[in-house]
Amino acid sequence: MNGGWAVAEEYIRRIEKDHARFREIVRGKVREDLRKYISRGELIGKAGKDVVSIPVPQIELPRFQLSGRGEGGVGQGDGKEGEALGVDAGEGEGRGGAGDQPGEHILEVEFTIEELAEILGEELGLPRIKPKGSDQILTRKVRFTGIYRVGPRSLRHFRRTYKQALKRTVASGLYDPENPVVIPLQEDFRYRSWKEAPAPQAKAVVIYMMDVSGSMGDEQKEIVRITCFWLDTWLRAHYKNISCRYITHDATAREVDKDTFFRTKEAGGTMISSAYKLCAEMIEKEYSPAEWNIYAFHFSDGDNWSSDDSLLAIDIVKKSLLPALNQFAYGQVKSPYGSGQFLRDLRDNLGDEEAVVTTEIDGKEQILDAIKVFLQKGR
Repeated sequence: MNGGWAVAEEYIRRIEKDHARFREIVRGKVREDLRKYISRGELIGKAGKDVVSIPVPQIELPRFQLSGRGEGGVGQGDGKEGEALGVDAGEGEGRGGAGDQPGEHILEVEFTIEELAEILGEELGLPRIKPKGSDQILTRKVRFTGIYRVGPRSLRHFRRTYKQALKRTVASGLYDPENPVVIPLQEDFRYRSWKEAPAPQAKAVVIYMMDVSGSMGDEQKEIVRITCFWLDTWLRAHYKNISCRYITHDATAREVDKDTFFRTKEAGGTMISSAYKLCAEMIEKEYSPAEWNIYAFHFSDGDNWSSDDSLLAIDIVKKSLLPALNQFAYGQVKSPYGSGQFLRDLRDNLGDEEAVVTTEIDGKEQILDAIKVFLQKGR
């Protein structure tokens, strides 16, 4: 019996080692192609509450396999052309013409939001955010502390249950490597145990603002949408209690929900000060800087109604927003219709402010660079 358990443990170690190695290979591939994945809108479309599915090229762990005697192989000397197996050439159905290149095999792997944030931080060399405010406020946090033989189905630990079932199957001599079916019995089930513990709570609110005037087209909004997703990903990895608010503006500003934020398009003019006024009012009424970590991100093509309104907007940032914010960030999205003047005005008047960051986003290829600019201060 002891020999059987030893074999079972060896199987488990091999499985875990191969799985961990595979995850590291996939992780490296995602880091290598991070710029491509960030620029792909379908990645965000598949985002769930906790995980994101990322398509990556088929990855297989390298291995050697020895063929048995009499199974044929490649040798030296004259030989005859082999016989075709299966249907004759030309038979069968398919779409498209014949080609001479191998097809691309796609494997979809899932990463949690925390794992994506970690990959992003490693690739861009981002510093950890140091929250300010109410770290001293305690909340109740559930911590899983052990494994029990009994418990509710919702806390069933699949991995531990499978390991126990595999050990039992191997030890009893029922395991067949050619047909590796493992069926857990009631005695194999394992469950998580938990307890509540006090934990520091840091609260954060992110206020997104976007110009939705006629000069901001679908391409510009798609860039904003992808950028906001990755900003959210990074910030949520640092704050467990985070709120997002959305403001759109043309000549006037209004608060909207997330879906409306990325879909609305107006044909009016642009008065950036209207968005900053609404943002300042929102903070004053609902978010005390002593208790909240507050971030404001504004996206526009830089085309404002007048220089007077630009100066008014800058004055609001300086006097009302900066005293309350962890950081004010402005991303100027390139548009064939935008003048881009507002970015120059911001840099001329607020370029020396530590809490102000600005960048230009000329296309999807620059999204990763913009994210690095926005997050590199660790505020």
